Parts: sequence; structure tokens; C-alpha cells
Amino acid sequence: MQGGIFRVCVVVAAALLFQKENTTLPEQEDDIIHQMKGHQEKLQSEMTRLEQEVSKQDLEVPKTVEEEEEEDNQGWDFWSTLSLIIFLMIEIWRQDFQDCSAQDSNSEEEDYLVIGNLSQKTTLPNKVVLASFHDNCIRISGNEFWRMREFVEGFADDLLEALRSVCNRDADMEVEDCIGVGSMYENWRVSKPLLCDLIVPFAPPEPYRFKFQLWCCSGNDVPPDRQGCGRIKVVKASEDNSGCLCGKSNLGEDMLCLLHGKNETPRANDTMEDLLCSRNTPYLAKDQVMKWFQISITKAWNRISHKYDFELTFRNLDVPGALKVKFRSGKVIIFNITPVVQFEDTDAYFVPSFNSSSPPDVYWSLSLAVYEKNLLKSLAKKLPDNPCHLSCFQIIYFLFRKQSSLTGKSGLTNYHLKTALLHLLLSKAPSEWRPEHLEKRLRDIFRFLEKSLQEKKLYHALIGNKQVSKDILIPAQFRASEPLNLFRPLVLQGDLYAKTVESFHEMLRNAPVLIQEYTPHFPNGHVPAPPNTRV
Repeated sequence: MQGGIFRVCVVVAAALLFQKENTTLPEQEDDIIHQMKGHQEKLQSEMTRLEQEVSKQDLEVPKTVEEEEEEDNQGWDFWSTLSLIIFLMIEIWRQDFQDCSAQDSNSEEEDYLVIGNLSQKTTLPNKVVLASFHDNCIRISGNEFWRMREFVEGFADDLLEALRSVCNRDADMEVEDCIGVGSMYENWRVSKPLLCDLIVPFAPPEPYRFKFQLWCCSGNDVPPDRQGCGRIKVVKASEDNSGCLCGKSNLGEDMLCLLHGKNETPRANDTMEDLLCSRNTPYLAKDQVMKWFQISITKAWNRISHKYDFELTFRNLDVPGALKVKFRSGKVIIFNITPVVQFEDTDAYFVPSFNSSSPPDVYWSLSLAVYEKNLLKSLAKKLPDNPCHLSCFQIIYFLFRKQSSLTGKSGLTNYHLKTALLHLLLSKAPSEWRPEHLEKRLRDIFRFLEKSLQEKKLYHALIGNKQVSKDILIPAQFRASEPLNLFRPLVLQGDLYAKTVESFHEMLRNAPVLIQEYTPHFPNGHVPAPPNTRV
């Protein structure tokens, strides 16, 4: 009898163990139920066999009435307890199974909420209202763009020429002509005062040159968390095979280098600090470049300030070349002149970035802004008349700025927004950017950004992207590189990532209200159609 009870308990324990191991596998519901039924059938068979043994024992041994009642009570207690155990086992399994299913259901519901629910359920005005909102509240006059650019470019040329004159050409960095990039040159700027972005390449004095260590090239010890960055090593031409031979060998008295004069000999007393390098390293330092450039700009302005009837000041001392012009009338013009390092003989540049998430001092961020500008121009030529791509982007940028003013800055930037636009321009047919599709494309960008935030991945539009035409002439190193996740620095900061997602969802919820609030209301209720002009 005791051996039979022991076997029953073993079966019960095995069933409980099986239940515990499989409660987290709701996707195998049919298999679990089938196996549980098998255990129950074995248990029932064992119980039947035990009942038969008990019956035989009752026949073989005569018992008194009291003994029979006592054994009946004990038997009833045993079977009641065993039934209770089986009932509890089945009930626990059923509840755990339901909990797991509910958790999966909730998880799927949350995923849907993040990926598609808000962006798809956001109620946007129709295309006519959106077009009116853009034309009356966002669009900036083309004449205003051109006047601004003409003034800034002319003044920047004069300032850089003065900078060259105050620098020591034998010891200081050589400054080249400025290049216009960003919103003013891509025609999507929406905020006032207008901001013009210029980059200024600079190079070391002879006999030095820059040598690059990229994150995407093998053999360089750039850490994995510095993707999209590179180090810039300052080397002598004689240390590199491509340098001039006069620095490597004795030419003799009868031979003269055609590149360097007889009295031009390499300086032996230069230190790395003199060449704007980080202390005790040969790598170009961003803070050293910032100090040099701000001092040089100040000297240059002191030389030409008598020619102008306005004040020139630095807007932000932590950002090199962030300048503000203030006229006596009170009018203000702001612009940026950023010193950059040209990557070899290409239109790619390494730029200094100075913010809380920027890489350490010797790591420079790669900018393909010139290629992005060229890509936008190339894609625009294939689009129909009066395409909606820039209008769509300007509306999102407007909403993004308004949301930032309400809830503060998040991890999302205007560059992330532009990246989303470029991805959609590359993936959608040109005919889908007709002006009547403004509302659809606006929703597409919302959806794309929402999905990117959920997946924690937003890839660079050009680096490692096979969809980009070879006509854009992106350097081979970056075209063949692995795709670069722009959200990597964001997701590494959990609190900032959570705030970014929350702020973006809040922007989606506020979008209809903001658009209606800023859309002009006409007495007859008729909203005029937008003019048929290409932005």
C-alpha cells in the first residue's frame, strides 16, 4: 500500500515539475495539454490499481466496525488530499498559462502602440489645410533666403581673408574658402532668425599633413562606441611615402627641390602642441582647434571692423565660429563658421562637436553634409512639379521645434528628421511626392520615425546604403562600410531614450492641435489652394 502511495506521489511530483517547466511556453499549448492528459491518465490508472489492492486487503483481513470506520476516514482523508493536490496542480497550471498568454498579449499591444498606433491614429488635417498651414506659417520668402546668404557669404570671405593675413603662414594652420551646407542651402529652414551654416577646411603648415584613422577601416584601434568618428594624426611629409623626397634624403649641393626653395628646410623645433594636437599625442585636438580659431577670428575682426557699421560677437563660446551680427537698427543676423578637416581629396569632412554626448577630444565626427546636399538636388530633379517633400519636412521640423519648446530638448535632432526624409525619398517612387500626397507622406515620416525609435535603429542615409546612386560619388570607404546606426548613442542613455520616445509621442498627439491653431481662419471657411511653385 505504501509503495503504491509513493508511486502516486512520484507521478504527482513529475506532473507538477512538468507544469513548472512549461508555463512559460504558451506557444506550445497543444503539446502541453496533450502531455498533461497523459500524466492524468497514468495517475488515474495508478489510483484504480490502488483501490483494487485495498479491496483485496479488506477481504483478506476481517476488521471490526471501529477499524473499518477509522480506515474509511483515513482513506477519505488521503483521497481528499490527493484530489486537492491534483486540483491545485491543474489550477496553477491554468492560471500560469493564462498569465503568460496575457503577458504576450500585453507585449504585442505595447509594441503596436509604439510602432504604429499613434502615428497611424493621429488625426491630421486634409491636404488643403496642410498646404495652407505650410504656406502661411512656415514658408520663408526666397528673396529673404538669397539676401541673407549673399550678406553672410560676402562677409565670411572678407573675414577669412583678414584671418589669413594675421596668421603666420609658416607656423599656423592654412585656412581655405568656406562652403555652405545645411538648411539654408537645402531650402528647408523654417525658423527665424535665419541661420546660415558655413564650413571652413584647414590644413597644417608644411612639411606636415593629416593622416586619418577611420572607425570603418581594419587595423585602426578606433573603439566600437566611436562609430562615425575618426582620429586625425599630424605627421611630417617625410614620414609618409607620398611626401616630398627632399625630406627623406640628401639631394647634394647640385640638386634643388622644385617644391621647396633652397632655404626652406623642415623645422625641427615644432611640438605637437604647436600643431594643435592633444598633449603628448600626435592627434589633432578639438579644444585646441577651437581656441586657435576663436583667437584668429577675433584678430581678423579687429583688423577689418572699421569697415563695417555693426557689432560682431560670439553667440556661444563653447562652439567655435558661432557668430552674431547686430546692426544699429537692432536687426540681428546669426551664422556659423565651423573649422573642419577635409578627408583626403573628397567632399567628406571631419567636424568638431562640443556637447554632452560628443566623443572625446581626439575623435572627430564625420560629416557628409555636402553629399547630402547633392543627393537632395539630384532626387529633386526626378520629382514632379511642386513636390511635397520639403513642405512635408518643414511641417515636421516646425512641430518638432514647438514640442521641444514645450517639453525641453530630447535625444531627437533635426538631423534625424532629415535622415528619415532621405530614406523615404530613396525608397518611394517620384510620383508619390506629388503635392496632393502631402498628408500621406507626412504620416509616412511619422511612421518611419516611430518605428525607428521602437527598434532603436536609424541608419545613416549614405553610409553603407546601397540605394544611393553612384553618381553621388561617396568615398568608397563609406559606401562599403557597415550601416551606421545614428540612434546608438541615444539608446546607450536609458533615461534620455525614454524621454525621447515620450516627447515624440507627445508631439504626435499635439500635432493636430498645433496645426489647427496656426492655420489662418478665413471668414467664408474657404482655404485657398497653394501656389504651384517649386520650393
